[in-house]
Amino acid sequence: MTEDTSRPKFYVLDMFPYPSGAGLHVGHPLGYIASDIYARYKRLSGYNVLHPMGYDSFGLPAEQYAIQTGQHPAITTEQNIARYREQLDKLGFCYDWSREVRTSSPNYYKWTQWIFKQLFDCYYDNNTKKAERISGLVQQFEANGNAGVSACTDCETIFSAAEWNAFNPQQKEAILQEYRLAFLADSWVNWCPALGTVLANDEVVNGVSERGGHPVEQKLMRQWSMRIKAYADRLLTGLDTVDWTDSIKDMQRNWIGRSEGAAVRFKVQSHDEEIEVFTTRPDTIYGVSFMVLAPEHPLVDQITTDEFKQGVEDYKKSAALKTERDRQSNVKNITGQFTGASQENSLGRTRCIPSMVHKCKSGSVTMSSPPMAQVLSWRYHAAINATTILRSISTWRSSIFSPMSIFRLRPTRKKMQSLRILNSSMDCLQRWPSKRRLKK
Repeated sequence: MTEDTSRPKFYVLDMFPYPSGAGLHVGHPLGYIASDIYARYKRLSGYNVLHPMGYDSFGLPAEQYAIQTGQHPAITTEQNIARYREQLDKLGFCYDWSREVRTSSPNYYKWTQWIFKQLFDCYYDNNTKKAERISGLVQQFEANGNAGVSACTDCETIFSAAEWNAFNPQQKEAILQEYRLAFLADSWVNWCPALGTVLANDEVVNGVSERGGHPVEQKLMRQWSMRIKAYADRLLTGLDTVDWTDSIKDMQRNWIGRSEGAAVRFKVQSHDEEIEVFTTRPDTIYGVSFMVLAPEHPLVDQITTDEFKQGVEDYKKSAALKTERDRQSNVKNITGQFTGASQENSLGRTRCIPSMVHKCKSGSVTMSSPPMAQVLSWRYHAAINATTILRSISTWRSSIFSPMSIFRLRPTRKKMQSLRILNSSMDCLQRWPSKRRLKK
């Protein structure tokens, strides 16, 4: 069969099934039937339609099925694929089987490995708005240091060419890791000791693994990460060119979670430490009345007083058994644990603001309570019988920590718009009444 290259092209892609069971379940054809109807319609409308099928056969599902049946994964995977193919053929789907994909095949995953190597060898250049080779970045460092480099990075160190050339190979690579698109970093994950692997949120149900029902805990581990935030603007702009419904586009925008603001630092009383909080509304700083830290925040153990140490430890153990999704979904059941520490708010009416531990997003996350959260904060007060903290925003999770501080500015190239946001909001601080009454 030959293809008519003069026809327009159309691509229909289905979600590949896991060949990890004795056959298809009803959920598979439920989606495949709809895409098959559309593929046939486009083909009859004169399009060259690419409609492939494949098997997501490399990973935990296939491994667990092999363990349950006591067979080698290669054997069970091949048997299951044969059964799936037989059932798909009986359903009469119009797949192009000459383009079948198996993620467990070396002919497939050699390309995923190739893609990873490209990402590892690149950084995102803010001037060209695309990925560039890391070798070009090294040349800039050798010639001029990094002061004039505009790139998506977590690096806060400003160094000269002489300093860069004096670094040893280990120091150089540590800096390059903060520029690479694929890099190593410590991150909080859903760790399942029984399965010996990290699980996605979708693979954890009520604190246990979906497969096997084993306990899952939050654990800080060294992981390969992707600097996807570099593409936030391009992803948002690209949504305008996609023929999707507005509701789907809004979901994608919320998932991308891009927001602009400033990073604010609060001095912890009787300690040398400062707590940094990202805010999109600097004009509400004056009214911050309490603060919350994630259980895994590195400062929790340092600032917790002896009186509340046991309570904080118990709360941390409880939070470790919940996934990030569980922590953010159960908003009606408000819990928290007072740390006994307080922070200074130099711009606020309340100079001393207490802090607590709350099951918010995993990691080094902090949140502060603006005036608009007074109703919600009252629920906190009632829940733990102490002054505590909550947020009333939906996009706080996006750009966890800009290096900009409105109290103390470091020499940095990032988030310079924070100054403009702060300046425009200072008028609000001056005009706002000195006293407000809480509504009952």
